[in-house]
Amino acid sequence: MVGTSTQEAELRHSGGGLRRTLGFRDLVVYGLLFIAPMAPVGVFGTLDAKSHGAVALVYVVATVAMAFTAFSYAQMVRVAPRAGSVFTYARKGLGEGPGFVAGWMAALDYVLIPAVAYLFAGIAMEALVPSVNRWVWTALAVVVTTLLNLWGVRAAARVGFAVLAMEIAVLGVFVVSAVVVLVRDGARRGWLSPLTGDAGFSMAAVLGAVSVAVLSYLGFDAIASFAEEAVGGSGRVARALLFCLALAGVLFVAQTYLVALLEPVPSARLAAEPGRQGAAFYDAVQASVGAWLHDLVATSKAIGAAFAALAGQAAAGRLLFAMARDRRLPRVLARTDGGVPRVALGVAAVVTLVAAVWAARRDDGMDHLVSVVSIGALTAFVLLHASVVGWFAVRRGGTGQRGGGTGRPPHWLKHVVLPVVGGAILVAVIAEAATAALVVGSLWLAVGLVVLAVQWGRRDGRT
Repeated sequence: MVGTSTQEAELRHSGGGLRRTLGFRDLVVYGLLFIAPMAPVGVFGTLDAKSHGAVALVYVVATVAMAFTAFSYAQMVRVAPRAGSVFTYARKGLGEGPGFVAGWMAALDYVLIPAVAYLFAGIAMEALVPSVNRWVWTALAVVVTTLLNLWGVRAAARVGFAVLAMEIAVLGVFVVSAVVVLVRDGARRGWLSPLTGDAGFSMAAVLGAVSVAVLSYLGFDAIASFAEEAVGGSGRVARALLFCLALAGVLFVAQTYLVALLEPVPSARLAAEPGRQGAAFYDAVQASVGAWLHDLVATSKAIGAAFAALAGQAAAGRLLFAMARDRRLPRVLARTDGGVPRVALGVAAVVTLVAAVWAARRDDGMDHLVSVVSIGALTAFVLLHASVVGWFAVRRGGTGQRGGGTGRPPHWLKHVVLPVVGGAILVAVIAEAATAALVVGSLWLAVGLVVLAVQWGRRDGRT
């Protein structure tokens, strides 16, 4: 109780103005909306080609890898239940500098992930209504979801719940239809091929595909950004994080296993013909079940992607809000109106709109966005794991007065072993990322370090 009171006092002192209106269901809705239950649809062909057909195994490995990250989030959200998510946690566990870097790197993805989702929506709608250019659909999706976010987190959660229910229903229709076809006609590939590959097993190929598959999970961590708006405290946020990731993992493995069995094109051919990869999921559904399911999945993907962007935009706004409240970004972004950080949301929406429409007007726009979208989040996740060790094993566990340590020993499995393993896995995934993504991520980090140096210079000048 004392810790909770202290945290609440810190929030009041820092000028926070967010309202506690979100329950457990709302938190899970935001997490699943951002992830999207059918997220593998857009990247199935790429993963199938990269993994030599072992696409379901890719999602098993990716789920395990991200479980370490979810566990570290659950540890730190109890320590610092504030809107800044990984920015706040890294500050708590590592200090001001690493905290800024974590928030800066996360901001890259929190802005670009919604742009990718909006572009997915625009592409899907253009496929259904070819007479309207995809950039128009993309811009329209940004406007509609931004208005919902400005309305308020609770209202957006209610609309989001209806969209999520629709997506899960469509996924259910796909699963039932796929099972019926497999029972009636048999599998196009071997029954174990989604786990072992259709042309020989390669662990290196699987790990290389995992670096792309983690894109499907980015967004579950957005739940932590609503810590100040959750009813029931940080414990409920932690449970929602873990539940959301586990549910997403089950859904991803199940749907990729089934569609891999229905896929008539060998993974080697998909690798040799990259142009087939983007529509591989849709083509497999149409060839095995029918055009009606193809259209149903495309419609669901269009709507679902737009509302995945809604959740991402909301999380991006709260990250900007938290960094501004702690004077790491312009103070105007910390303003709230009726408990809603509308200025931060508006800025996030404008940046996302520009990136999404720019990409929608280019043939290679999706490639440019997707190539860099995971680097910032993965880097921030590494700092998250380090924060768990830093807080529980060094700062809290230390005995020095300057560090504020209490002398309480850490739980070595939860607070040292698991975060170290999780961080090592993410470093390995980053190493497998595309060269272009590493270059852009490095440039973004360099800009952030310059901003941090300027801020420190000004602070030293005032003192």
